[in-house]
Amino acid sequence: MAWNEPGGNSNNQDPWGGKRRNNGDRKGPPDLDEAFRKLQESLNGLFGGGKKRGDDGGGSGKSGGFGGLLGIGLVVLAAVWLYSAVYVVDEQEQAVVLRFGKYYETVGPGLNIYFPPIDKKYMENVTRERAYTKQGQMLTEDENIVEVPLTVQYKISNLQDFVLSVDQPEVSLQHATDSALRHVVGSTAMDQVLTEGRELMASEIKERLQRFMDTYRTGITVTQVNVQSAAAPREVQEAFDDVIRAREDEQRSRNQAETYANGVVPEARGQAQRILEDANGYRDETVSRAKGEADRFTKLVAEYRKAPEVTRQRLYLDTMQEVFSNTSKVLVTGNKNGQSNLLYLPLDKMVESGRSTSTPVTGAAASSNEANARAAADLQQQQARTRESR
Repeated sequence: MAWNEPGGNSNNQDPWGGKRRNNGDRKGPPDLDEAFRKLQESLNGLFGGGKKRGDDGGGSGKSGGFGGLLGIGLVVLAAVWLYSAVYVVDEQEQAVVLRFGKYYETVGPGLNIYFPPIDKKYMENVTRERAYTKQGQMLTEDENIVEVPLTVQYKISNLQDFVLSVDQPEVSLQHATDSALRHVVGSTAMDQVLTEGRELMASEIKERLQRFMDTYRTGITVTQVNVQSAAAPREVQEAFDDVIRAREDEQRSRNQAETYANGVVPEARGQAQRILEDANGYRDETVSRAKGEADRFTKLVAEYRKAPEVTRQRLYLDTMQEVFSNTSKVLVTGNKNGQSNLLYLPLDKMVESGRSTSTPVTGAAASSNEANARAAADLQQQQARTRESR
């Protein structure tokens, strides 16, 4: 029944279980001391600290309240410890656990627990590639100053060494990068640094940097080193540009000279080879002709011994035919009456043969031929008049 219904306990109690005062007036708020006392008794009952029947309520209530608060504190501490002790390692991560400051184990992916404060854990991502950029002025082998920017990509390969062997391993990596970069650039000429030598430099820097990391046992693996386009300092950039342009002009002139040489030298070699081939052909022709003449003479001697007169007459006729076939003059011998010989020049045949066998002539050459023809005609007329006078 409700506290304020007829027949209820409305005359003696309020809604919070407290009794009314003797004057019968109602109290608005409940009795807080009584409410806290009941709460403490309930907690003492849960943790075994409640007061016994017949005991004095004063002292036992105080000790029971202290024990309940202690129990609550222990529960809270246990919950906080459990929350901090249980952790999850992701698929890309690993964790190193130290027990009393000494390496205990390396934990893989999954749900794990450790025991602080005696244990301490370090958890890092061991698959993600990290990168940082470095740029500085370096002195080359030929004592020139250049600015070389580069990017280093790395990842953690051994988490135990990364955590325990070196303090701040990534700072050590940066210092080692400075050392490797200065060593490689200091042993390379400036034109190689500025032009086609960057790939070779990146390979040498990576190799040397990884050797440093292995020596320091940092647990870091260098995956890639990219040397970007190097440049001269701003103060001397114009002078470097002039040098580069001069070098390009030199290379262009050299290429033009090599192109000319590649065109002239093979042609000269071809001409030399042609001359050699002509000489060899002439030699072979001369030797063969000489051998043929010798063989013909040997056979001719044998025939001459058999019939000397016939052979002599044949040789004479062949010789005269060969001689007169190559001349444009006709010699008519005298008759038995003692008339002199007659030299006849067939000008019409000479002109026709000259037109058919030679190229047309113009200018001074044509006038010279006409003068020769007129002189020959005059000579022929003079010889005819001489014959008539006789």
